[in-house]
Amino acid sequence: MRSTQVDNVVIEWLGHAGFVLKGQGRIVYIDPYMLPDGPGYEGDADIILLTHEHFDHCDPESIRRVRGSTTTTIIPEKMSLQFKGDARRIIEGDLLTGDLAIKGVNIEVVPAYNLDKPNHPRGNGVGYIVELDGVRIYHAGDTDLIPEMKDVNADVVLLPISTIYTMGEEEAAEAAALIGPKVAIPMHYGHVEGTESDPQRFKELVNERAPGIEVIILQDQ
Repeated sequence: MRSTQVDNVVIEWLGHAGFVLKGQGRIVYIDPYMLPDGPGYEGDADIILLTHEHFDHCDPESIRRVRGSTTTTIIPEKMSLQFKGDARRIIEGDLLTGDLAIKGVNIEVVPAYNLDKPNHPRGNGVGYIVELDGVRIYHAGDTDLIPEMKDVNADVVLLPISTIYTMGEEEAAEAAALIGPKVAIPMHYGHVEGTESDPQRFKELVNERAPGIEVIILQDQ
């Protein structure tokens, strides 16, 4: 199962940390990477959100494929890539909501960083909370379990579980329990790092700590 539906929003995993969120009126991509072959993605993005500049999150080929003439691309301030058209630079704490919403989609820019690893220093990358058709979806980006997660209000959380560059299954399960969403979806495994057994372990840990959260393990093929 590549996708799941929460209320009126379809959440499709593209693999690794890439997702496409499809509401009734808008299509939002987050970190598109190694898009599946075949039709269905060409130029259909209303909004693209990039969390940071690492190759497995900012893939120029995938971005070109989904980006159309009217696409709005949201990028962290410190990214070196330049984009033509409607591209906006953001920093953590920015609120693209209300009158500042992007094409009617509320977007909150939240911290994402490592606590005890050198790979993702604070300020280089971000996470996002996207409110689409009333569903709040938190994409954590590449991050450890950080104090700011206690302030996240989300119906769905997309959490990395890879251990080496981000939090692992244990920390991710703690994050899910701390936030208390309806649905938790693991990501950031199986391509660059992590194994196919990691999401099952994550699911077991969440079921132990917060049995009211539904863990959905998506397949990228």
